[in-house]
Amino acid sequence: MELLRFTSAGSVDDGKSTLIGRLLYDTKSIFEDQYDQIKEASERKGETTVNLALLTDGLRAEREQGITIDVAYRYFATPKRKFIIADTPGHIQYTRNMVTGASTANLALILVDARHGIIEQTKRHAFIASLLGIPHIAICVNKMDLVEYKEEVFDKIKSDFENFSSKFDKLDIRYIPISALHGDNVVNKSEKMDWYQGSTLLYLLENIHIASDQNRIDCRFPVQYVLRPQSDEYHDFRGYAGRVAGGTFRPGDEVTVLPSGFTTKIKSIESMDGNLAEAFAPMSVTMTIEDDIDISRGDMIVRADNQPQMSQDVDLMVCWMNEQPLNPNGKYTIQHTSRETRCMVKEVKYKVDVNTLHRDLEDRTIGLNDIGRIKIRTMSRLFYDPYKRNRNTGSILIIDELTNETVGAGMIIE
Repeated sequence: MELLRFTSAGSVDDGKSTLIGRLLYDTKSIFEDQYDQIKEASERKGETTVNLALLTDGLRAEREQGITIDVAYRYFATPKRKFIIADTPGHIQYTRNMVTGASTANLALILVDARHGIIEQTKRHAFIASLLGIPHIAICVNKMDLVEYKEEVFDKIKSDFENFSSKFDKLDIRYIPISALHGDNVVNKSEKMDWYQGSTLLYLLENIHIASDQNRIDCRFPVQYVLRPQSDEYHDFRGYAGRVAGGTFRPGDEVTVLPSGFTTKIKSIESMDGNLAEAFAPMSVTMTIEDDIDISRGDMIVRADNQPQMSQDVDLMVCWMNEQPLNPNGKYTIQHTSRETRCMVKEVKYKVDVNTLHRDLEDRTIGLNDIGRIKIRTMSRLFYDPYKRNRNTGSILIIDELTNETVGAGMIIE
């Protein structure tokens, strides 16, 4: 069954957690005792209806304040698809958590309060979704019940967002008027908005085409581990385990191993289910090759006639996640695919104003939750593709060498 990963984003009190709770409840994806628990918690707080947001707001501080602080992951399935939801916070100071939750998503749900329209956080989250290469965006205009389900309110918000998003690269954007509290157009079609002829949110989630979201052209296999069982049964076995980051590999394919540049052929592709006729992203497999070549963790197996870019000088867009600002000449550790190396920041080119999407060339201080473009030089060559082409080989984690904290997430431009 196909798996769809999606993230919910939006400003504080836009109803993200309520929407996820409504999805889980209306698709009958929660147990009776879970429902009884949140019903009891709602009654203790003096609420007249069952607060479905409590299904995702698990932290005590979240329940007391009625907000999301940490990323909450929830899983559910329908007869058509399996889903992983990342419910992300709305506060500006938790933007880094939104980046974390959205980094692997196929689709982003961006909620807009029908009373307030497009605001700064809407633009910020839409920009981050675009920056992270999320191919599909659903603008859910929530709380339509508070504006009397008026069509003109929905049309105004849709028009405003279309004007803003015209600056982005081409994206698949859908618009749905909903009321998460009452369930209008979430799982079931709303009778109060008969002017809306589109699909419900669940129908969109079940049917949106995501098979082509993965890069099936550029074959990339970062080696994570060398398997040498040293047992009597597999005495001479040597396999290279990892996750396919792009393209399709088959036994007999001629491949090149980077950084050595040696060429060989794939002997077999194996998994827990036995030998495979092919492997494609994002499958985790073990490959064996025909020749004895020195291959270790951090190396990459690619097609001989389709190789990634290789360089020590890399330009990237970075989202900063640490209270300590980026050091313009600092040294950091970076994690790229299965490869770890050190780098130095050579230049901070500009910071992005997320409201206007303009480049700020005056203030180049990149602090917590800021987004900017930087140039780094690494100690050893990276094998990469631009992030827009391949999210797996185009992403970098920046790590503080002293504290071992992840301080930034980078998307390679060139």
